[in-house]
Amino acid sequence: MRIAGIELGGTKVVVAAGTGPDDLTPPVRVPTTDPASTMAAIIGALEGLRPFDAIGIASFGPLCLDPADPEGLRITKTPKPGWSQTLLVAPLAQRFGVPVYLDTDVNGAALGEGRWGAAQGLADFAYITVGTGIGVGLVVNGAPVHGLLHPEAGHILVRRDPVKDPFTGHCPFHGDCLEGLASGPAIAARVGRPAEELADDHPVWALVGDYIGQLCANLLLVTSPRRIILGGGVGQRADVRKAALDAARARLGGYVQSPVLAGDFIVAPGLGDRAGVLGALTIVSAQHTDARLS
Repeated sequence: MRIAGIELGGTKVVVAAGTGPDDLTPPVRVPTTDPASTMAAIIGALEGLRPFDAIGIASFGPLCLDPADPEGLRITKTPKPGWSQTLLVAPLAQRFGVPVYLDTDVNGAALGEGRWGAAQGLADFAYITVGTGIGVGLVVNGAPVHGLLHPEAGHILVRRDPVKDPFTGHCPFHGDCLEGLASGPAIAARVGRPAEELADDHPVWALVGDYIGQLCANLLLVTSPRRIILGGGVGQRADVRKAALDAARARLGGYVQSPVLAGDFIVAPGLGDRAGVLGALTIVSAQHTDARLS
C-alpha cells in the first residue's frame, strides 16, 4: 500500500509518500500559515504525489478524534491563531477519494519510532517533542493512547521555584505549565532571544532540563514507558536530554527500582526529523483500532 503522509506542525508542513524509510519520496515542505492557504498547499503537494491508496495526517492539536462527532475530525481550540475548529479529514477525503486517517503529530512520531526507530521491539514507550510547543505521544501495549481527548501532557503543571526561576510562564491558558516554561517560545520570552541563539552553557538549559525531567518522572509513574524518546528542536539537544535524565532520576528519589533507569531511558529519536512524516504513514499502515477513518 502506497501512503501519503502529512506532518502538520505549528510552523511547517511536511508531505511525502511511500511505504517506509527506504521507500519515501523527497519531502515537500511548506510553511504553516493560515488554514486556507496551508490546506491549499497541502492539496497541491499531494496532487504531485499521486497515486496513493490512503492518507495519514499527524497534526498538531488539540484534535477531535471521535468519528461520531457531528462537527468532524478537526483541530479544536488551539493557541495557534486562526486554526481552531479547522477540519482536516473531510476536505482531503472529498478531494482524493481515499481513506484519510488522523492522529496527533506526537502519536504519529511515536508510532514511527516504534516501527522503524528508537523504540523498535517495545510495546510501551513515549515520544516527547519540545519545540514550538511540547507534545507527548504515548504508546501502551502497542497502541497509541486515546480517550476523552488524547495525551496533552505538555500542559501538565510542574514545580517551579519562584526564587530560582521568577519567570511566570508563557502559556495563554495556564501560565507556568510545562509548555509555558520550557517550549521554544517560552525560552525566547524568558531570555529575550530565540532558543537556537543561546550558548550551550546558558543557565536556561538546566531549568528546561529539570522541567522536562519532571514530565518524564510523571510519565514513568503513570504509564510505565520502557523508553522515552526526546525530540524537537529543544529536546534533541544532548545537554537538555542529559539534564532531563538527571532530573527524572532525582525527582523519583529511588522509588522506582529498575536497571533501565541506569541506562538509556531517555534517548534521541532514531528517525531524526523524519519521525513525523514517517509516523503519518504508520497511522495508516499499522491499521490500529484507534486510527480514525473518514
